[in-house]
Amino acid sequence: GVTMGGGVGLSVHGSHRVATERTLFAMPETGIGLFPDVGGGHFMPRLHDGLGLYYALTGARAKAADCMAAGVATHYAPGDKYEELEKALLGTKLGGHAHADIETVLDIYAGDPGHAPVNDIREPISRLFQGHETLDALMTALRNDASDFAKETLATLDKMSPTSMRLTFEQMKRGHELDFDDVMKMEFRMVRRVMEGHDFFEGVRAQVIDKDRNPKWSPASLAEVGDADIAHYFEPLGDEELVLP
Repeated sequence: GVTMGGGVGLSVHGSHRVATERTLFAMPETGIGLFPDVGGGHFMPRLHDGLGLYYALTGARAKAADCMAAGVATHYAPGDKYEELEKALLGTKLGGHAHADIETVLDIYAGDPGHAPVNDIREPISRLFQGHETLDALMTALRNDASDFAKETLATLDKMSPTSMRLTFEQMKRGHELDFDDVMKMEFRMVRRVMEGHDFFEGVRAQVIDKDRNPKWSPASLAEVGDADIAHYFEPLGDEELVLP
C-alpha cells in the first residue's frame, strides 16, 4: 500500500523489499518543511541516475514498476499471491542459506510490474539531477533546459520549503559518503534543528491540519537561505548526540 516517509524508513533498509500493484512510494518531506529522514540520506544518494535527489527534492510518487526501476523495491509480487507468499516465507528455515532460500521463494511468486513511467523521464533526470556541487547550479540547469520535464519540475520545486530544499541537497551530498549509522546520527542532528525552526510546523499546518495547501515559508526564497544557515543543522549536539548500540 502507501509507503511514504516513515513507512519507507521502516522498510527500505531491508535486504528484500517487495512491492505490489497497490504500492505507492514517496518521500514528500520538502513539502512539509522537513527532509527525507529515517535514513533517506543513506539510501537515496545511492539510487542510480540522479533518481534519489529527484525523489528527495520533488517528493514525486512512484508505483510498483517505478520502485523496481529505481531500485527502491527489489521484488514485485501480485497482491493476490501475498497470502501464499507469506506462508512460504514463514516456512523458510533461517539457517546458513536463509538469504538464498528467501530469494528462491520470492522468485517463485514474482510477477511483472509492467512499464515504469520513470524510465520515460530517466534521461532528463540523469542529465539535470547529477553532477552539481550546489542546489543553485541544479536550479540553473533546470531553468536553462527547454524541456517540459524541466518546466514541470521547476513548478513542483517552487512549492517546496526553500530551507528544506537546501537542507535536503546538503543531506544527499553528505549522506553519500557516510555509513548507515553515521547518517542516522546526522539526521538526528538535522531534525533537532528543524524542530527549532518555522517551516516544519507551517508545513504540517498547511498540508495536514488546515489542509489549505498554502504554506507560508520563512525564509520564502532560496536566495534568503545562506550556507551558514544550513551548516548549523549539521553541527554536533554535544551531550545530546544520538547514541546507537
